Amino acid sequence: MHSSLNWTSRLISRALRSSFSTLLETATGGGGAATKSGGAGAAGASSRPRFVSVVCGFAKDNLRHKYKPGKYGEDSWFKASTASADVMGVADGVGGWRSYGIDPGEFSSFLMRTCERLVQCSHFNPQRPVNLLAYSYCELMEQKKPILGSSTACVLILNRETSTVHTANIGDSGFMVVRQGQVVHKSEEQQHYFNTPFQLSLPPPGHGPNVLSDSPESADTMSFPVRDGDVILIATDGVFDNVPEDLMLQVLSEVEGERDPVKLQMTANSLALMARTLSLNSEFLSPFALSARRNNIQARGGKPDDITVVLATVAM
Repeated sequence: MHSSLNWTSRLISRALRSSFSTLLETATGGGGAATKSGGAGAAGASSRPRFVSVVCGFAKDNLRHKYKPGKYGEDSWFKASTASADVMGVADGVGGWRSYGIDPGEFSSFLMRTCERLVQCSHFNPQRPVNLLAYSYCELMEQKKPILGSSTACVLILNRETSTVHTANIGDSGFMVVRQGQVVHKSEEQQHYFNTPFQLSLPPPGHGPNVLSDSPESADTMSFPVRDGDVILIATDGVFDNVPEDLMLQVLSEVEGERDPVKLQMTANSLALMARTLSLNSEFLSPFALSARRNNIQARGGKPDDITVVLATVAM
């Protein structure tokens, strides 16, 4: 089963990227060569790093959720840039609130939209992604019309002045950095107990004592230098719960050093499609099922969920 998944992942990734690149070269009359030439010239000069980034995802229930910019079902994401920083983030609204008549996607979407706006503010600190989460959460709490619910979140900032990435992660969304075919940095899940991640929350009146609510300051934070060509994935748990790390690493390794956003997009598409397909496979022993078994819960199959992939490479 595992060797079959390896083979399938290679076929999906290579076929999608190869066919799309061929179409692009035909349409542009060989414009790819000009892009390579420009990149070589730029490499001779010292320049600050930047992200080349793309996004792909699926709503768990495509019939119920219509596409909206920055959202895949109850997942939300953002990307923003300034002269000193590139910023990316994802958030995953906790679906259990739907049984209370609350749209979990509104909470996660507000957090990400507010983070995106705050990146452009004068007090933005490119070394403190946790500040973005804290200020966004404070604004949410102060809304006249309450935005109820809960969400996990992961925000990553590339400080272009220092070539350093700073991260803040709360819950079970997360990130992974790949260099020379190896995972060199990754986030760790924050869980209160199995399938109950840390989360930012605003419960309905009267429900506070029964609802888990963590502070933004409880986010796990990391800082590390990046190199030219590094691949960075930020994703919600719909990806990490369904795609084994070795398969993820295989797909991501194929785009190390890639600066063509079309090729990156095809890789993001194939990774999101892989997560989607495995989430609906009832026979697959997914990372989520393995985690359940470690907690004495007999489980098999993928975990149907919203899926968000934000994929970037570092270009210097």
